Amino acid sequence: MTPPIQLYFWPTPNGKKISIALEEMEIPYQLHPVDIGKGDQFKPDFLKISPNNRMPAIVDPVGDDGRPLSVFESGAILQHLGRMSGRFYPQSPRERADVEQWLFWQVGGLGPMAGQANHFRHYAKKLTDESQCAYAADRYTNEVNRLYGVLERGLADGRDFIAGDFSIADMAIFPWVTPERHGQSLDGVPRMKAWRARVGARPRVRRGLEVGKDLTLNVAGDSTSDAEARKILFGQRARA
Repeated sequence: MTPPIQLYFWPTPNGKKISIALEEMEIPYQLHPVDIGKGDQFKPDFLKISPNNRMPAIVDPVGDDGRPLSVFESGAILQHLGRMSGRFYPQSPRERADVEQWLFWQVGGLGPMAGQANHFRHYAKKLTDESQCAYAADRYTNEVNRLYGVLERGLADGRDFIAGDFSIADMAIFPWVTPERHGQSLDGVPRMKAWRARVGARPRVRRGLEVGKDLTLNVAGDSTSDAEARKILFGQRARA
């Protein structure tokens, strides 16, 4: 019996990409919570797996040559799992290019921009004068709005999923489409709205979203522990 994938995880959008993928691909896995509010991502053992001190990360116990293989960066993990399972990552160059362009669009565009919008809309006012955050909040909120339009156009040919068939690209994008967190509405992007409902209705996507639901991170409050978590998460404390 093949040993399970070791998943280093916290229930953020990037973490949920991988739990969704593992559920959809029906790959056995073992969960290792990485509490990013307590600094687990800076521990030496984790840095050996993910030198960028970010989760998610995985260890594939057998790789493709019988030796353990660690992979960090969520897009690279999705590609590895797609190759490993032979599912949701097509073989033909044309189809694979379609999946990859939307995967990279998410990891290089939607994820970073939505993350910044979320930061400046919800957390930055706890770190500095709120008036100083207004420009950045507007800048990133507007960029997320533009990216929603890109996804809407990508779905304009009537396809059910962003690269035709359901793929790792949909798994990557879906957890980042949380309009209420990013000052957006789906009312003006009907195809995107229908796509979101379609992906969210998949039973294994729902299972992937449930992973780690008992793990919580509160950095918006005023307690000492919340303030310490913000220092760790938002780079206020130097780390070796």
